[in-house]
Amino acid sequence: MSSSPAQQLPPGWAAEWHESRASAIPIHWSVLSRLAANSNSEAPNHAETASGHTQWEPPSQLPESQPPSTAQPTAQSHHGKRRQYAAGQTQAYYGAAEVAADPGYGVAPGLQPQPAGGQLFTPGLASENQFQAQQAQVPGQPSYYSQQPPDQPLAYGADPAATAGGYGSQPGQQPQYIQPGVDALAGQFGQMGLAGGQKQFQLYTSNLLTSPPEPKELHRPPPEIRLPPNSSISPSPLANADPSYQRCTINAIPTTSSLLNKAKIPLALILTPYRSLKDGDEPVPVVTDTVIARCRRCRTYINPYVQFIDGGNRWRCCMCNMSNEVPQLFDWDTARNQPGDRWSRAELNHSVVEFVAPTEYMVRPPQPAVYVFLIDVSHAAVQSGMVATATRTILENLDRIPDEDQRTKVAIICYDTSLYFFSVPPGSDSSMLVVSDIDDVFLPKPTDLLVNLAESRPTLEALLGRINDMFQENNIIGSAMGPALQAGFKLMSPIGGKIVVLSASLPSVGAGALKNREDPKILGTAKESGLLQAASPFYKTFAIDCSRAQVSVDMFLFSQSYQDVASLACLPHYTSGQTYYYPAFNAARPEDALKFAREFGDVLAMPVMLEAVMRVRASRGLRMSSFHGNFFVRSTDLLAMPAVPQDQSYAIEIQIEEALTTPFVVFQTAVLHTTCYGERRIRVVTLALPTTTNLSEVFASADQIAITTLLANKAVERSLTHKLEDARDFVYQRLVDILMAYKTSMTSGGAGASAQLAISDNMKMLPVLVLGLLKNVGIRQSAQIPPDIRAYAQALLTSLPSQLLIPYIYPTFYSLHNMPAEAGTVGEHGIILPPALPLTSERFERHGLFLIEDGQTIFLWVGRDAVPQLITDVFDLPGYDVLRGGKITLPTLENEFSQRINAIVQKIREMRRGVYYPHLYVVKEDGEPPLRLWALSALIQDRADVLPSYQQFISSLKEKVNTT
Repeated sequence: MSSSPAQQLPPGWAAEWHESRASAIPIHWSVLSRLAANSNSEAPNHAETASGHTQWEPPSQLPESQPPSTAQPTAQSHHGKRRQYAAGQTQAYYGAAEVAADPGYGVAPGLQPQPAGGQLFTPGLASENQFQAQQAQVPGQPSYYSQQPPDQPLAYGADPAATAGGYGSQPGQQPQYIQPGVDALAGQFGQMGLAGGQKQFQLYTSNLLTSPPEPKELHRPPPEIRLPPNSSISPSPLANADPSYQRCTINAIPTTSSLLNKAKIPLALILTPYRSLKDGDEPVPVVTDTVIARCRRCRTYINPYVQFIDGGNRWRCCMCNMSNEVPQLFDWDTARNQPGDRWSRAELNHSVVEFVAPTEYMVRPPQPAVYVFLIDVSHAAVQSGMVATATRTILENLDRIPDEDQRTKVAIICYDTSLYFFSVPPGSDSSMLVVSDIDDVFLPKPTDLLVNLAESRPTLEALLGRINDMFQENNIIGSAMGPALQAGFKLMSPIGGKIVVLSASLPSVGAGALKNREDPKILGTAKESGLLQAASPFYKTFAIDCSRAQVSVDMFLFSQSYQDVASLACLPHYTSGQTYYYPAFNAARPEDALKFAREFGDVLAMPVMLEAVMRVRASRGLRMSSFHGNFFVRSTDLLAMPAVPQDQSYAIEIQIEEALTTPFVVFQTAVLHTTCYGERRIRVVTLALPTTTNLSEVFASADQIAITTLLANKAVERSLTHKLEDARDFVYQRLVDILMAYKTSMTSGGAGASAQLAISDNMKMLPVLVLGLLKNVGIRQSAQIPPDIRAYAQALLTSLPSQLLIPYIYPTFYSLHNMPAEAGTVGEHGIILPPALPLTSERFERHGLFLIEDGQTIFLWVGRDAVPQLITDVFDLPGYDVLRGGKITLPTLENEFSQRINAIVQKIREMRRGVYYPHLYVVKEDGEPPLRLWALSALIQDRADVLPSYQQFISSLKEKVNTT
């Protein structure tokens, strides 16, 4: 037995292997023998996998229609900050302490929630006084929210103000953090085997009847991921995916489908593969040497959860257990042309990496980025100011359009009931070519319609400055959007790229013509869901043609009247684009022009992944069963995405097909794409999660944010295939099922009637999030919601990343007139926000100033008894009587209160990922009823119309759980 070179691992590192399982025997590297490859674990090239997994071929032999799988976004929301937290605590990655727990919505990484007042008896809610005991703060212990552990910054998305005790906070409901020294000690005991090698999830129970929703709970990170010791070959805190890239509804995977069914919690991944980078985020590491190590059988990319065997000459796949050769160049530094350090390779230390793809990953050379703008110039579009605003925004943002390699191409086509092409030859004036035959669309010129942005820049600038004047007197009413789409497609289909449609009226002539089907009589009835489905098959069939030719479509819709958003949103849905909607747009209102110009400019500047395909792989026994989001499913599990915008979210449901026998499982998302700078790459996102046979661990590891994101996608899908009522019933029943399962399995009440409504502490916000979803415009029961507004809300529910989706479902509510002195000033993490209030009008005061926001809209609620000085300080007006409600641009005045409120509004508009720039509305307590009702509808804990209050909702849940 010869020992392998000790220098392959730094001193003190440990490695693990088992001849038949990728798991759990820790062996010191210094005594690791050269393992002969296990004959039964070897498989010939291109062998079929067992258990129904897809068969994989070497990349060079993959059919062109299915490029090798691809990868997902990265888990690096705050690398520098997490490094700072992990310093000096490496034992956490060897012992029983947490392994790379990643921050989610808000507090510092690695905090272990512990309810104050001691642990509740579980299973079993024995008596009411246990909940009363939970209300009491334990003396001498710092509160989780009132004090951060030293030197631990908040995770991305956190509200620094949420760390202070605030309105409505109940002292006893706040978990405590464990001090780092205790964690370190636990880790050392784990190494000695005293803790059984892996810290168990502790299940804490909340009674929903006595635990009102606490908004700052949503800023807590998801339940930590507790992998067995030595699961990862890297001690890096970045070895597991950050939840902003990839998160799972359950962070301890049940080993059998029967255990999963018993818990009733859906199993799914929530992905945002191309997450944007904020200040402080490190870029995704790029592997440039084109050494891409993949499993020969299941095609998994090498990652921190594989094992090196045979003296480091081979590696064992963490998905299928196959033994693979380590590529010869894996330990070679090509940049310096000398031996390299294997252990510093990005793919062994980071859960999110990007590989520069060699030629065998290309069906054709990387294509340039292409943007074709289709601009509606009908009477309505010109009169609303859309044409002038759009052309000016394109002109001002030409420098921001991705064009590092000087290959980006641009075309402009205008349309009303005819098509207007523009020939833009470099170095000379542009000319307009009119095509009136919209039944058989053709390109009037073979060249100079699609031009190089850099070469034709002066001509393009001159043209954009003139378009609005050309059509200023246009009185034509009507829209040939379908033929314009066909023309744009013909122009760019040999290359692929992005069609950007700007439309201010209902498509009325030619292919894809639509009729006004808005009928107030069927709103709120069973027939309403028909208005949310595409009225014409053109949009889906054209979208599939686009997907095949790598063409993506973005829709910007501006109609003053019905525009059939449901039909038009089909194009972005199947081509991985996005829909933006500006109802009753009027550029004469500066707020309308500013919102559109900001969002459109950011979309133009956004880097996009082109010609992308995405595939998610998982450990043996797991299968991706259904997919939700904007893409086209090309084969059973290959998602075609012609252009992937940043911060678009996807949900993928998972089935457990056979019992899981490994101590942890791995999910890997791969996105093969061309960058908008002309380089073929593969983005790989890896997430490892422990397995469990313990039902209480399944409940204790459930991620309420991920579950809500999945339910939003499922609800929208069900509203289209069935009825809106079915969608609401489905979401409600899933919540009842979870509560029933918890009561039956985890409480002493069991199956009998109970005076309590129990849920695990980590899911106690799930009922209010479900209530928020049921009250969201996308699926809410109402006969007053225009179909366009509802269809747009559904587009948002299925595409927003969790960080934007959660406030869209559960808005944020602040009191401004009495906010703490530090709110609105600059703190360690930027502008400090006031503490969030529960979403109920009981918090309103008649003399107060309040802010409600959902990421899409901001309301400033002004009480009718507001003192004149407050009105003067904020609005520069003498008093409440002269204040007008409606859309507003808040003045910045020479007083501290005005500056603090402006800073808070600015922070709200900038703090989340995404291009949205919310409108600000002033709402007077006794102002216009429609505006008041709109603002009040955001307070989802109140009763509204036929919709229950939170207390009524919880009571109905209790009754349902007790009688089922």
